[in-house]
Amino acid sequence: MDLLALADFTLVARHGGFGKAARAAGRPKATLSRRVSELEASLSLRLFERGGRGLKLTQEGRALFERAGSLLTELEETAAAIASGGERPRGRLRISAPLLFSQTVMGTLAASFALKYPEVRLEVTTEDRTVDMVEEGFDLVIRVNPDPDERLVGRAFLRDRLVVVASPDLARPTGGTAVPAVVRGSGDRAAWRIRTPTGHAAIAVEPVLGLASLIMVRDAVRAGVGAGCLPVSLVGRDLREGTLVHWGDVDAPEIALWTLYPTRRLLSPRVSAFLDHLKRAFPNGTPDELASYAEG
Repeated sequence: MDLLALADFTLVARHGGFGKAARAAGRPKATLSRRVSELEASLSLRLFERGGRGLKLTQEGRALFERAGSLLTELEETAAAIASGGERPRGRLRISAPLLFSQTVMGTLAASFALKYPEVRLEVTTEDRTVDMVEEGFDLVIRVNPDPDERLVGRAFLRDRLVVVASPDLARPTGGTAVPAVVRGSGDRAAWRIRTPTGHAAIAVEPVLGLASLIMVRDAVRAGVGAGCLPVSLVGRDLREGTLVHWGDVDAPEIALWTLYPTRRLLSPRVSAFLDHLKRAFPNGTPDELASYAEG
């Protein structure tokens, strides 16, 4: 594929027409039109619908534009970095991160990154859903226990675990009695299975509050409404200070936070810099590190 023709195609797509693209780039309109036509011919695809009201990307054209735009930007930045003798991160960095991580640490983490790399415009979107990185234009995503995806590569940079905690004033149930529980969402009556120093146990629960976020759950548990199942990083200070007591570790898989990015041969300096920033913030990736960072 002709990269120059691909660059001209993305230029026209970005500006929405040959005339606007020609004026913006100082290039002849006829040259841009010819290069795009040659690209369409080489791909045997129609990339634009041409009509009286201008150009409109076809479905294939939009898919190519979304993928080629970011790749060409990375190539340009890499060439500029090599030419200048360094790889100083610059440009826009879009990250998608889960809600709890964003609420507890991302503000501080993003601020320290911005101070260190002032030429990078960091944009963080908070959501727990699985995003399509390529289609939605993200450079990096942070996800909890992500499903395997052959289009993405990454690593786990933090680990956490779930614990059942309660106010010291809340009596621990005995004899199968259900304990009042604060749960995320609507909750159900399923028991919490925990590990204790003496073995495994099951705690029957009676949800009394269903809340939308784990921070809300923690605050309600602190108030003594009921027991809660929470990440240990979120209640570390409470456990140390005795405002909450530990009933046991939840018998469940470990929580792992991963950084993921597309499987490309070129990794932009912006993404590399943020990955290094995470490594410095959480060198060992333990729940205690996460708790300490969140507590400031």
